[in-house]
Amino acid sequence: MTKRPPKTPALNDRPVKPALWRGWRRKCPNCGKGALFKGYLAVHAQCPVCREDFTPQRADDGPAYLTILIVGHLLAPLLYSVFVAYRPEPLVFFTIFAVGAVALSLYLLPRLKGLIIALQWARRLHGFGKSDDARTDGEAT
Repeated sequence: MTKRPPKTPALNDRPVKPALWRGWRRKCPNCGKGALFKGYLAVHAQCPVCREDFTPQRADDGPAYLTILIVGHLLAPLLYSVFVAYRPEPLVFFTIFAVGAVALSLYLLPRLKGLIIALQWARRLHGFGKSDDARTDGEAT
């Protein structure tokens, strides 16, 4: 039986957990200081602090899907529990849960988008690793 050589981390490995935490906080996944967004959901072309390029990001519909999934799974059991326990008036019931769903969605959407962009950056998806690869190739020659 042959022994496998121990796994050695690649030269340009990016830590995933710190990047995800920075993305959740809507900060640059690289430095953690610069803002990821220039508006509510509009992503900067590059980090204002470390100049990391954000143009390769492809969050698309992922954050919206995750937001709907999370909000639905949190509010559906709560809706049922409140209805069975208290039987509130329909208008009061609708108003409270509609405001709650909108508020939770508005809170989660940019954070989940930052999380997805940070994951793409950490895993070098969609061209996030091209500049590092070019630098490494240039240094080797």
